[in-house]
Amino acid sequence: MRGSLAAVAAAGLVLGLAACGGTGGASASQSATVSSPEGTDDGTTLTLWTRAPLELQAKALVEAYNSSHENQVELTVVPNDDYVTKVGAAAGSGGLPDLFAADIVYVPNWTSQGLFKDITASIDALPEADTINQGHLSAGTYEDSEYVLPFVLDLSVMMWNKDLYREAGLDPEKVPATVEEFKEQALAVQGLDKADTYGTYFGGNCGGCNVFTWFPMVWASGEDVMDEDGTESLLNSDTAQQVYSTWNELNTAGAIAPGAQDETGATWTAGFQNGQVGVMPYPATLLSTVSKTVDVGVAPIPGVDGGGSTFIGGDGIGISKDSTQSDQAWNFMSWLMSEDAQVGVLAANGTTPSRSDLADNEYSQADPRLATINEVPSAADSKTPYAPNFQTAFNATGSPWLTLIRDQVYGTPDAAKLETDNDAITAALAG
Repeated sequence: MRGSLAAVAAAGLVLGLAACGGTGGASASQSATVSSPEGTDDGTTLTLWTRAPLELQAKALVEAYNSSHENQVELTVVPNDDYVTKVGAAAGSGGLPDLFAADIVYVPNWTSQGLFKDITASIDALPEADTINQGHLSAGTYEDSEYVLPFVLDLSVMMWNKDLYREAGLDPEKVPATVEEFKEQALAVQGLDKADTYGTYFGGNCGGCNVFTWFPMVWASGEDVMDEDGTESLLNSDTAQQVYSTWNELNTAGAIAPGAQDETGATWTAGFQNGQVGVMPYPATLLSTVSKTVDVGVAPIPGVDGGGSTFIGGDGIGISKDSTQSDQAWNFMSWLMSEDAQVGVLAANGTTPSRSDLADNEYSQADPRLATINEVPSAADSKTPYAPNFQTAFNATGSPWLTLIRDQVYGTPDAAKLETDNDAITAALAG
């Protein structure tokens, strides 16, 4: 979720504009009219919006679809920081495209506001429906109706630089199996005292980067970060405190590369890709890119006492409330779930398929790292968190989650302060 979870202060704009456009409760039950499980392929031109972080995957999918179908999809790629505002303005004026992708943490809000059409019957008719990633389907379910399919999965994993591990006397094949081992290995790389090289890195001013990479450390420990309804924060637990103290100790030791405190997410993966960082939680979708510059190891993100987890992020996709071409739009969406799209396009480009039955494919068989990544979503502790007010609580500029991180990592860890910050997250979640 790198940029996909970067702070977007304008998320609330969708709510206001949707209300102005009359897209509230009544529209939430609007169903897409679809004639068959595959939809219609009759040469219609469809419009699709996506965020810039998923440009590579979106372009590959659209190119493959357009080359094999009569329908043609016109793709618009929007800068990440402008996306919520653009969707909000279009929602208020009735100008949404036929299809649009949405960061999965925004999906619950946008479905409840009626921005997508109900596609429950169409999803149920898919022969592969039971294999589709349940985290994305659940995030797109509102009042027992389903509104989105997975567009692109983005998973968080632990990655490490094997060359730096060798230099530091570490076993380059030894997976960081606990949060403590992650810290020890980062400190070992820092101990090289090598110019412009550091143990680890994180987005210290990026709330979204850290839900993507820190939540799994709590989940892998068998605990949760919120209640089931997404209205109460549980980020004051002993386990969560151990995660914060780990990063605090790494900061105190100087093992976090400079710039982390001000890192808003735009460049948080650059140091590792340049071979200057030893080990860090990292987006799985960037494996193919980082492998060009780094001999990289991959593992699930560990918990305090072991285990492994991932944040199942990325984007969902749905048919907008404003589309008059639901049948044709569904043709694109149903094709997205096909093996041609999931393996022939996404897996071929190093992205985890959204269907569990396609996780074992020719590409994962050729690269054990991909096989590891593809197995992580099925782990019991891997999750897509649900909260209607996720943006306000975690991703927004100055969110209470970001305040908690900065207090605990860059300040002096304080139990009373943690309680105050956790209460503030709960207040934001409750709306």
